[in-house]
Amino acid sequence: MAISHTQHVCSLGGSGRRSLRPEQTTLSRRQNVAPQFNTKRNGRSSQCRTVAASAASEVLSQLADGALAIPPSAFGAIGAMGLIGAALFVADPEKRRSAQTSTAGGDEKEAVKGYFNTVGFERWNKIYGTTDEISSVQMDIREGHAVTVDKVLKWLSEGAGVKGITVCDAGCGTGSLSIPLALQGAKVYGSDISEAMANEAARRYEVEAKSSKAAEAPKFEAKDLESISGTYHTVCCIDVLIHYPPERMAEMVGHLASLSEKRLILSFAPSTPYYLILKRIGEFFPKGSKATRAYLHKEEDVEAALIKAGFKVTNREMTASKFYFSRLFEAVPAS
Repeated sequence: MAISHTQHVCSLGGSGRRSLRPEQTTLSRRQNVAPQFNTKRNGRSSQCRTVAASAASEVLSQLADGALAIPPSAFGAIGAMGLIGAALFVADPEKRRSAQTSTAGGDEKEAVKGYFNTVGFERWNKIYGTTDEISSVQMDIREGHAVTVDKVLKWLSEGAGVKGITVCDAGCGTGSLSIPLALQGAKVYGSDISEAMANEAARRYEVEAKSSKAAEAPKFEAKDLESISGTYHTVCCIDVLIHYPPERMAEMVGHLASLSEKRLILSFAPSTPYYLILKRIGEFFPKGSKATRAYLHKEEDVEAALIKAGFKVTNREMTASKFYFSRLFEAVPAS
């Protein structure tokens, strides 16, 4: 899918699309459309609170799975926020979070690994697949992620292209970026914390390679970000930093930068006041099956981490649809 560097954001509550300037924030977009979902103050406060809980639970469900999902009902729930806001912001979710990871011995990374090797793999294998047996929300996330991948492929195709260069796809998932890069002639190393994901990526490559054989098959391996070693011309890490807390984000960015010789491409869920409110509501009304936490990152913090690692941002993009939000940075060594 060919795309331009102009954002195309699906307007909430409508089927049409409108072009926005790259510098326009998602918060300003929400302010343009939120009135469509305001709940009328007609005495149905109890119903509003129920909607808020249900919507927020869905928000956290998508956040914890690696994409910021905002159901339209969440905007109606904003009308009830004044009724529950104080309780939300004084509540401490740490006890619940500890219980969520108790089955993994209290290790959050192991909880993420376990999730993406079991029910998380089943969910995301469908979303990043071709089946039509997914919800409209999941379809929107699939399309949003595909747009982000297409933007990365466009950046990498500029100039001399990718043929013959080494690429590390850190957090490769089912191979949505690794496979097209390999088919274009790149020497690809793809890793994922989930063995199920890495194995599925290898299987999908074998299917694709039957009709378009690459110069060299990619290597897929089950490994977390911290364990990746070596050096590569280009390092990509797409929609993975959502699983790393802010206090560890700079460390991870620095590690990824140490693997890169020429270029580092990152995407992350941006932290804005609006997204933080929805995430906080979601933490208060969690879905019981969710065992992973989700973290949003301030753009200035990610850029500062890149600068500290000796890189400068040369390109930036925002992919924003109804249910998928991802900020994309391309960075190169500063000197």
